[in-house]
Amino acid sequence: MAPRRKKIYEGKAKTLYEGPEPGTLVQYFKDDATAFNAQKKATIEGKGVLNNRLSEYFMTGLTNIGVPNHFIKRLNMREQLIRQVEIVPLEVIVRNFAAGSIAKRLGLEEGTPLPRPIVEYSYKNDDLGDPLVPEEYIIAFGWANQQDMDDIVALALRVNDFLSGVFYGVGIKLIDFKIEIGRVWEGDFMRLIVADEISPDSCRLWDSKTGQKLDKDVFRRDLGNLTDAYTEVARRLGVMPTNTQPIKPTLIN
Repeated sequence: MAPRRKKIYEGKAKTLYEGPEPGTLVQYFKDDATAFNAQKKATIEGKGVLNNRLSEYFMTGLTNIGVPNHFIKRLNMREQLIRQVEIVPLEVIVRNFAAGSIAKRLGLEEGTPLPRPIVEYSYKNDDLGDPLVPEEYIIAFGWANQQDMDDIVALALRVNDFLSGVFYGVGIKLIDFKIEIGRVWEGDFMRLIVADEISPDSCRLWDSKTGQKLDKDVFRRDLGNLTDAYTEVARRLGVMPTNTQPIKPTLIN
């Protein structure tokens, strides 16, 4: 029997294990779903399999257009090999239409097109509820410098262009999404690359015609079966669907 792998980190939706080579990790996608800073929890059978496939699809697409990211290859139905990075402690949010917190903050109707894509940041800290922070805070506290911020915005907008086009082609509107950015060193040179995952867990996706939600808002707002929504995204993109039958969420007390 192979020795048990060393766990490096466990988050709400993924677990990271030590990789087979220095500078690599194995990222395992769980079936857990959380919302409202983990106040609402459930196990959604098959979600991890779908997100693994979908994140592979998007990261491979980014690689093909020259956007650097941590993805190396998918290992099996739930795991992928990734580059080990030092995560910048920010969630980078790109918004194309008003939804969620920005709609509440500014009194906008959900679905209102924004004048241009808006990039904003939240400080990654579950205890604080991932508060929104301005660029001034980020630079002052040393989470990133001005050059980093310029590079992060450029990366985020390139990802937005790519994802918006891909989703538009299959009748899905990309409302907003969040990504994480990691630092990697190549000799003495530091690069910023896209890390974490890109999946319906981290995007708001609406059907272009009906407005039907095909993302984690289905779980947040009790709008139906999350596996059905994610499977529909995978089906439209031509990503191999899981053979997991949709099952009602099992709520965790």
